[in-house]
Amino acid sequence: MYRVWNFLTNYSLLLIVGAITALIWANMNPDGYRHFVEFELIPEFFIGHANYGADGQVAYRTLTMHYLVNDVLMAFFFAIAAKEVWEAVILKNGSLRGKKAATPLFATLGGMLGPITVYLGLALLLGSDTYDAVAKGWAIPTATDIAFSYLVGRLVFGAGHPAVRFLLLLAIADDAAGLIILAVFYPSGDLAPEWLLLSLFAAIAVFYLFNRLPRQLDRGDEARPKSTWVRNKLSFWPYLIAACLSWYGFQEAGIHPALGLLPIVPTIPHADRAFGIFSEAEQYLTDLLNHIEHLLKHPVEVVLFLFGLLNAGVEFSSIGSPTWLVLFSLLIGKPAGVMLFGWIAAKPLGLGLPKGMRTVDLFVVGCVAAIGFTVSLFIGAVAFDGSAMLGDVRVQDAAKMGALFSFSAAIIAIIAGRLTGVVKQTG
Repeated sequence: MYRVWNFLTNYSLLLIVGAITALIWANMNPDGYRHFVEFELIPEFFIGHANYGADGQVAYRTLTMHYLVNDVLMAFFFAIAAKEVWEAVILKNGSLRGKKAATPLFATLGGMLGPITVYLGLALLLGSDTYDAVAKGWAIPTATDIAFSYLVGRLVFGAGHPAVRFLLLLAIADDAAGLIILAVFYPSGDLAPEWLLLSLFAAIAVFYLFNRLPRQLDRGDEARPKSTWVRNKLSFWPYLIAACLSWYGFQEAGIHPALGLLPIVPTIPHADRAFGIFSEAEQYLTDLLNHIEHLLKHPVEVVLFLFGLLNAGVEFSSIGSPTWLVLFSLLIGKPAGVMLFGWIAAKPLGLGLPKGMRTVDLFVVGCVAAIGFTVSLFIGAVAFDGSAMLGDVRVQDAAKMGALFSFSAAIIAIIAGRLTGVVKQTG
């Protein structure tokens, strides 16, 4: 349990503090809060190829607090998320490898399609005006917050219940799918895919020159002098330079730059096997990838605090139909989708469930996975233009409030666990 609380403290506690502070600030002094979010650190700066406004003049970017945190600094958070996904997929004993991951992956698919169906279906029922205003936010309720969902899962099932591991697999796969959705469906500008060649070149170059080549030169030498020199003398610096180039390539390509570090993560020397995101052994690994994660721990804590502070400041008067669309899509669509697709995988397809896990446990897992929060909040920030309105309500603010309200899924999950007769199992 120490590792869970440690992770929660590192990556989520300050996020909550930032979010609560933002809510209080935005409702007590909305003008002051908006001024802080939109504060111009650099009024006009020019990076990359020229962008032209409607008047034909060059449109300069403005470096605001919001841009700095959401587009630049959040790239380190998504890099850590990508690291966990990458290890789960590629390493020996990775949680997303082999038949053991088949049913959780099916359940993940259901846990995304269910909320999307509920979201768009309810939006249609509310009329064409509402549908047109909120349709771009379909991906907001697809997310699952790994840390909080895992913690609630342990409270509901107990540390030793197989449903807890099932939930963790689902949440990791959900994060992976969320990264893909952000990259494909939420571009940050006009697409210029040729710029992705810069990211590709940076990834290939740093992998070959500072990872593969030293290992090739050390072949047959157990002392591994070349690899050791690169690790000790150069450390993470080549990868940081490549990350900057990759980030720039994503920005100029029109893909959200917060995802710009993702191509670099697989190029970094990593451990030979995976122990799991909340395993005690993770903190003792000394490979460069885990070393970089350890170095990023405290900076990312601050980044997440700032993310919550700059994105969760919503006036309660902004609560409207987008709020309930996001919330009901999570609370209804997640459990229904996870239950249906998990059952299809386990029964008709014969992939089965982990020993000791009942079919009805899938529903409870879906309730726990309905805690969207971090990634839902991020998608809400990029899905809608800040000026888009639905009646008197700003769509972006209302949708964000739905992501914040998704914490109520924890209470529902606890109740569902008791009603379905979940028996806690200690680890």
